[in-house]
Amino acid sequence: MNSIGKKFRINIWGESHGKAIGITIDGCPAGIKLNQELLLNDIARRKSGAKGTTPRIEQDKPIILSGVYNGFTTGAPITVMVENNNTKSKDYENMPFRPGHADFVAHYKYKGFNDPRGGGHFSGRLTLPLVIAGAIAKQIIPDINIKAHIKELAGSADIEKAIDTAIANNDSIGGIVECCADNLPIGLGEPFFDSVESIISHLAFSIPAVKGIEFGSGFASALMTGKQHNDLISDKEGKTITNNAGGINGGITNGNQLVFRIAVKPTSTISTPQQSYNQITNKVEQFSIGGRHDVCIALRVPVVLEAITAIAIAELSL
Repeated sequence: MNSIGKKFRINIWGESHGKAIGITIDGCPAGIKLNQELLLNDIARRKSGAKGTTPRIEQDKPIILSGVYNGFTTGAPITVMVENNNTKSKDYENMPFRPGHADFVAHYKYKGFNDPRGGGHFSGRLTLPLVIAGAIAKQIIPDINIKAHIKELAGSADIEKAIDTAIANNDSIGGIVECCADNLPIGLGEPFFDSVESIISHLAFSIPAVKGIEFGSGFASALMTGKQHNDLISDKEGKTITNNAGGINGGITNGNQLVFRIAVKPTSTISTPQQSYNQITNKVEQFSIGGRHDVCIALRVPVVLEAITAIAIAELSL
């Protein structure tokens, strides 16, 4: 569905080319002074305009409809809306099912009633409400520092070169984004179904284009021995010499830095001609996708990854 959370519950709504998109947050404690600067800064960090991102530029002005009074949260549900003003829906008329997108499955799941423009409800445009919810969640846990950054694009640490190559080839690329959280208390999370990894992973896969996740040493741990992988505890506070566990043992935070990474696939929309089935003509056709798209989605993911991490930690803290 479109909701997640027990204590800090969010409901996401809207479509890429609809009138507006937004988020409703239930469970935010009363009396939190809403930091508008933090909110606007995170929104700005997600915006397009840099090389390798879509030329679609939206104002992205958050309109708070409920749950905030005189600058403080009231304890009632918070609803924030953002209008869509820069859409070019004609680019999606009579288009075949785009390879790599949700067009095909959405058409069949919703019997053709889905909004296909710009991916509709499946669009990366919907990461903006996640960023807004994350900016509010950060203010519930102000002592915890969350930072995400791009580790590599297309297997290279030379970010600029990777982007230039993709642009020159009329193609797209994916990447790895890492997120770290410091100053976490010991004891957040529950074993099994509400483990820290479970909640973060559930939220991480709400970010379109995410195809994988690993915590600490992740998949590399399969190549290690127990002696290599075990994090030796160095003091009564639980600090460890290494951090192969990524700050989590038994699904519970251990007081060390939380570290995890996600794999972001290449943007499915590319300029290179492709072939796909057209449900209107009932034929497989060669076509080129116009419109506007990111060469690399991963470029705009770090702030979104911070947001879902803050949402998960706020949920666990409450």
